[in-house]
Amino acid sequence: MPTVRDVTHQLLRELGLTTVFGNPGSTEETFLKNFPSDFRFVLALQEASVMAIADGYSQGTGHPALVNVHTAAGLGNAMGNLISASMNRTPLIVTAGQQTREMLLLEPWLTNVEPELLPRPWVKWAYQPVRAEDVPAAFMRAYATAVQPPAGPVFLSLPLDDWEKPAIGGADVRTVATDVAADPVRLQEFATAIDDSERPVLIFGAAVARDRAWDVAVELAERVGAPVWAAPASERAPFPEDHPLYVGGLPFATGPLAERLRGHDLAVIIGAPVFRYYPYVAGPYLPDGLRLLHITDDPAEAARAPVGDSLVSSAGVAMQMLVGALRRDRRAPEALTPQEHRMAPHPPTDATAADAVMSARQLFATLRSACEADTVLVEESPSNLADLHAEWPITEPDSFYTFASGGLGWNLPASVGIALAESDSGRRRPVVAIIGDGSFQYSVQSIWTAAQHGLDILFVVPRNGEYAILKAFAELEDTPGVPGLDIPGIDFVALATAYGCHGVRASTPAEVAAEVAAARDRSGPTLLEVAINAAVPSLL
Repeated sequence: MPTVRDVTHQLLRELGLTTVFGNPGSTEETFLKNFPSDFRFVLALQEASVMAIADGYSQGTGHPALVNVHTAAGLGNAMGNLISASMNRTPLIVTAGQQTREMLLLEPWLTNVEPELLPRPWVKWAYQPVRAEDVPAAFMRAYATAVQPPAGPVFLSLPLDDWEKPAIGGADVRTVATDVAADPVRLQEFATAIDDSERPVLIFGAAVARDRAWDVAVELAERVGAPVWAAPASERAPFPEDHPLYVGGLPFATGPLAERLRGHDLAVIIGAPVFRYYPYVAGPYLPDGLRLLHITDDPAEAARAPVGDSLVSSAGVAMQMLVGALRRDRRAPEALTPQEHRMAPHPPTDATAADAVMSARQLFATLRSACEADTVLVEESPSNLADLHAEWPITEPDSFYTFASGGLGWNLPASVGIALAESDSGRRRPVVAIIGDGSFQYSVQSIWTAAQHGLDILFVVPRNGEYAILKAFAELEDTPGVPGLDIPGIDFVALATAYGCHGVRASTPAEVAAEVAAARDRSGPTLLEVAINAAVPSLL
C-alpha cells in the first residue's frame, strides 16, 4: 500500500515541485527519506538563505517553489526573508517538520508549539494536518492558495511520523486561476476618467513585472500619452527606463511624493500600494486638484489606501482592458526630462573619488560598461542605490530584482536562486549581485550554495566600511552619536575563498573591468571586493 510519502511525492511531481530548497533537520529526515532520483535538493547552510534562494528561483522561473526548514527554530531563522517573500508576492510552499504526534501533548524538544501562529501574518495560510492521511491534500490546498492573487507564501507543519502511514488513495490535482479580471463597469469608469483628464500621469509598480506585462504597460502609456513614474521602492522594474515617457521613481515620503505629482489632474497607479512610505516627511497625500485611481490584485491593499478610488484586478489584465476601453485620441506627449537617478527614490551623492579610492558612481559606471547587455542585476546596497540606478538603466523585463520589505539579507541568496533559474531555464543570462559590505553579512552562507552548483554569478561588494544608509537616517532624524555604524576589518576575499568562491579585489576602473572579463571567462561564482569612498546620501 502506498504511504503518505509516496502519494505526496507523486503529487509534487505533477505540480512541478521536484526541486526542494532546504536545510534538513531531524524532524525533516523522514520526509526526505529515500529521496527520489528525479527530485533535486538544493542545500543552503542557514534557513534565511534557504528562503531567499527559493524566492529568487521562483521569481526567476515564474513558478512556485518548495521550501523545507527545520521545525520552529529553522522557521525562526527564516522569518526575515519570509517577510520579504510575502511582500515580494512570491508563491512559496514552506514546510517544516514537527515532532512525533504521540509526543506533541508533552511539548518535547524541537516542538513547534503553535505552528499555525508562528509564521503569521506573513503567510496566506498556515496549517498542521489533523491526520497523517490529510498531508497530500494539504499540499494541494497550499499550492492553490499560494499561486492565487495576491500570490504569496504558505506554511505546512508536518509531524515526522506521518510519512510512513498508509495513504487513503491518491491526491487530486487541481488547477486554479492565477489572474483576477477587473469589474468591467468599474474599469469603464476608470477609462472614462482617463479620457476626460487633461494632464494624466501613470504610476506602475512591481506587479506589472510579475505579470510579465511590460509590453502592455508600454502600449497603455503610449495610448494615453502620459508620463510614467515607477512606484516608490519598486522591487521589480515595471517599465523600460529608456522609453521617452519614463520619468523615474517616486520618492518614499508623503510630502515630496505629492510635490512630484503637482500639476496633474489624474494619477493612475497600477500594481503597487498607495503608497510605500519611509521615512515620514509631513505633507498631503496628493496635491490639490489631483484625483487618484488605484488598480491592485490585493483587496487588502485597496482597503488600506488612504486616498483614491480602487479596483481589484491583475495588473496585466487591467491594462489590456483599459487599452481597449479608452476612446480619446492619443495625446501628444509633453517633453519630459527623466530624473538622473531613474528608479531610485533619492538623488545620487555629490561625492567624487579621492585619494585613489573609487566613488560608488565610478564603480557602477565601470561595471555597466564591462558587463554584457543582457546581465540580470540584483542589488542590496541602500546607500549607493541612486548612484547605481544613475549608471545602470533597466531597459529589459525581468532584469532587475531587489526586496520589497527593506529587511537586509534577501538579495545575496536571492541572486543565487535567480542564477539557478537562469541555468535551469536555458536563458543563461549573466547575473551580477551588488551587495553592500553591511548587507553581505546577513546571509553570507548563500555563496557556498552558488559554489556548489557552479553558478556563473558575479558578487560585487562596494566596501565603504560603514552602514552609510543609517548615517543618512541619523542626519534626517537628527540623532547624532548613534553607535555601531562603522564595520571595519572584514576580509571579503577570505570569506569568498572559505566558501568555495573565487575572490578578488580591484581598486581602479581598469582593474574592475579586467576582473569582470575574467569572471565571465571563469566557471562558477566570483566575488569582487572594491573599496569605495565613504559618502552619506541625502534621503530627500
